[in-house]
Amino acid sequence: MAKKINRKSNLEEIKSQLVSVKTELKDGIFIFTGPMTIAEFTEKIKKPANEVVAMFFKKGKMYNLNHSLSEEEIAELCLEYGFDFQKETEINASNFMDEIEIFDEEKEMQLRAPIITIMGHVDHGKTTLLDKIRKTNVADGEAGGITQHTGAYQIEFQNRKITFLDTPGHEAFTEMRSRGAKITDIVVLVVAADDGVMPQTIEAISHAKNANVPIIVFVNKMDKQNTDIEKLKSELSVHNIMSEEWGGDNMFIYGSGKTGKGISELFEAINLQADILDLKANRNRYPIGTVVESRLDKGKGAIATLIIQNGTLYPRDFIVAGSKYGKIRTMEDSNGKPLEKAYPGTPVVITGLNYIPLAGDRFFGFTDEKFAKNLAEEKAFTDKQTILKERNSVSFEDGIKLVNIIIKSDVFGTSEAIKSSLEKLKNDEAVVNVVHSSVGEVTKADILLAQASNAIIYAFNSNVPSSIKQFANQEKIEIKEYSVIYKIIEEVEALLKGFKAPKYEERKIGEALVLKLFYYSKVGYIAGSTMLDGKFKSGCKVKVLRKNKIIHTGKLDSLRKGPNDVKEVASGMEFGCHIAKFDDIQVDDIIQAFEEVLIEE
Repeated sequence: MAKKINRKSNLEEIKSQLVSVKTELKDGIFIFTGPMTIAEFTEKIKKPANEVVAMFFKKGKMYNLNHSLSEEEIAELCLEYGFDFQKETEINASNFMDEIEIFDEEKEMQLRAPIITIMGHVDHGKTTLLDKIRKTNVADGEAGGITQHTGAYQIEFQNRKITFLDTPGHEAFTEMRSRGAKITDIVVLVVAADDGVMPQTIEAISHAKNANVPIIVFVNKMDKQNTDIEKLKSELSVHNIMSEEWGGDNMFIYGSGKTGKGISELFEAINLQADILDLKANRNRYPIGTVVESRLDKGKGAIATLIIQNGTLYPRDFIVAGSKYGKIRTMEDSNGKPLEKAYPGTPVVITGLNYIPLAGDRFFGFTDEKFAKNLAEEKAFTDKQTILKERNSVSFEDGIKLVNIIIKSDVFGTSEAIKSSLEKLKNDEAVVNVVHSSVGEVTKADILLAQASNAIIYAFNSNVPSSIKQFANQEKIEIKEYSVIYKIIEEVEALLKGFKAPKYEERKIGEALVLKLFYYSKVGYIAGSTMLDGKFKSGCKVKVLRKNKIIHTGKLDSLRKGPNDVKEVASGMEFGCHIAKFDDIQVDDIIQAFEEVLIEE
């Protein structure tokens, strides 16, 4: 085992930056740290909660006591009550990972491996390119040819290491890609030479620019016909991606993920860009980094892929990742080879945490296990409270149907992406409510939760034991198994449409002219008519026009040809009809027939 260097602790810097803020009304100033419920706000200002609910009601907002007030709404209420307001930033267990700043001296810093995110439109060859880079074959094994997981891989080129983040290209992973852009140093934008700029190409550019990350363009599929490079450069220039040949500062590499052409040039471009960025970190510190992916393994427990961004990680280190914690039990590189230490820029796969952390969570190494554990448990508690508040504040109008869903997936990032996509689905009659999403196989507890909440279970790349299937059938719970994300989204969209009240439109089907009138004491006036166009159907809706003005809208209660009742009269035929509850029919009136036609949406 590698001998541990004497590393700088993160503990004192974290402790010194923790800031406690008391939410209160003091000297006419309301001090607060962020969103809070109506009940919490009114308790602090000593006002009746119903008074605030009534204020919003008058503005057309139906809020309950558990509604989470935004910062703007809190400011609005303060002005209403004549208070000044002041927002303070509290740094505590719930947010310290995002707020804490760690400072190192320049003399402590050493060069680190750049972290590269490969982005681009679906089917433009990102996976094939990464596949060539790491000399494995993921593309064939992925269902539907779409990458379903996020991973991290490291290669060595000219004695320098480069770390690649693999972010899936399906639109369900927008948020995951956005997070990838935040932890990355350089984005490699893959654009197919034969396809050009597509929606997700633009989305990837947007993420990279928002994160202020330089972009290297890899023009892929150069081995194909119909490539128009000048057109591609022009399309990218619209989005401020300008090639060096055109006087811009974006390096363009031309090649093929399939044949491997241009990959060495890509590595050279990455190293050149990394030199410009002068990426450094302090190896002589306890580790700090980000969770890239996580999953649950029956034998090994929680497995997480981490990227070290500062410090050095060793086996047996105690880390806190979000609200999860534990001592590193095993540590491997992306190829499954055990590691004795991991420097900044290195991706590692670890076990030892008490449960799976969330993809995108930051992690910190600690010397004081008790303090670290308390921080993690406090964060877990505040996270739970936040979720409960959000659930309580969600209100649906009367008549809106809830489609309750439980998601089980093999890895956390995927379950999160599915949840995020499904929660956006809704129409005027129904809305999706994700009751629970987690990783691992479907369990008896999931069946019982589905039963209690009347939910459908979607298992994505997740095992459903036969005993569980049997129990689900017994309890009449539906478990749907999928291996491609967009198939789940399509099915749930179809499910929502089933709840939607059918919409009809009125369509004219015929027109007739009244030639003569016949009077029957039991019925009234029968209109002897001739069909000018189309057809009339028994019981159809009609409009009566006199001198081009509609004088009555009603319904036929009689349609006859000669002495017999008929179901339909076609163009050119003469017939008699009577309009229900209307006896003011006259010769030369026009009768138009209509039917309700279902609108396909």
